[in-house]
Amino acid sequence: MLAGMELGLYFATNRRHEGKDRWHPTRYGRSFSADGMENLRFGWLELEVPDADVERCLAKDTGFGPGDGEALSSLLATAAKKARIDAYEETLDPRRADTTQKKARLGSKAMFADLQKDMLRRCDALVYVHGFNVSWEEAVGSALALQLMLNRDGVGDPKQQTAVVLFTWPSDGLALPFVSYKSDRTEAKGSGYAFARGLLKLRDHLAALADRAGGKACPQDLHLLCHSMGNYVLQNALERMRDFTPGTVLPRLFEQIFLCAPDVDADVFEPDQPMADLHQLARQVTVYHNTGDVALHVSDYTKGNPERLGSYGAARAAVLPDKVQQVDCSDLVGGFLEHSYYLDGRVNDDILQSIDGVPQLDPARRRQQKPGAGVRWLLS
Repeated sequence: MLAGMELGLYFATNRRHEGKDRWHPTRYGRSFSADGMENLRFGWLELEVPDADVERCLAKDTGFGPGDGEALSSLLATAAKKARIDAYEETLDPRRADTTQKKARLGSKAMFADLQKDMLRRCDALVYVHGFNVSWEEAVGSALALQLMLNRDGVGDPKQQTAVVLFTWPSDGLALPFVSYKSDRTEAKGSGYAFARGLLKLRDHLAALADRAGGKACPQDLHLLCHSMGNYVLQNALERMRDFTPGTVLPRLFEQIFLCAPDVDADVFEPDQPMADLHQLARQVTVYHNTGDVALHVSDYTKGNPERLGSYGAARAAVLPDKVQQVDCSDLVGGFLEHSYYLDGRVNDDILQSIDGVPQLDPARRRQQKPGAGVRWLLS
């Protein structure tokens, strides 16, 4: 009998639960929560997968370094069909604001408290937002694959771990290239408001912790990684965050923000555009792009979208803040079908090196700085 590996994952979702027990559902589906598209459930899930299968994926060379995160994601998505799901229970009147309910029990606070305990054991946390056409099981598979890749033996700081927190929205998951994309684009916009609600809860939680600790920050860091249309979720989250942020500057919540194969407009960082102030949320923002990304070419030409940020990078690198850097993965990943390369080999290594604080010019990064305006790199 094959030895099994027990894996756990924190999650937040605005998907509708399936099954009779909302606190212990069988899975989450394709539609919004019955309590509204901005309603969030926070939870923890566990699943088991054969050790040997995981190790095989982690050891496999993709052609640009060990670690086949895409194969690992598929393996874990299958295992997610039997995941044990526990949502943090709440006692809350949905008709009233959270802050006016003194006896309310919030799932967000319970999850943040558990996550804080993990972080105190030298564990960073990375919030992950998936992209277009992703089912519940596929979202879980990708998040756990990312978590395993970032914690591989022999890669990165051996004393430092990273816990992934999945935000999963009702991405269609039906693989219908025209109908699904339009549906997911609409649902991503609404889900951005739900994601913003979660980030605002996180902001308030961190502020309360700082107050109790006399202003001392937690020694571990929070990071954010958005893939594909997950970047459009983030774009819409920024809109809602501005509405609920005092003053004119967004709160600094993250150390690193990674925008991977972003399915947003190439001019999104320019003044008066939707992500012009994204850099305020983090110490550093990194865009990973690939000119041979077929999924983004489909977005360009069949959906009537302008050129995508994930294809050629920013339209005008000269207008980007210095905190925003771009990494061209085109020569490394090759081919015309590469869209989830952030999970694989040296691209994933580069993300981990940023989490570990490796200097940008360190030879271990295997980067060359590209000439011209802006902070641009070619990954090799």
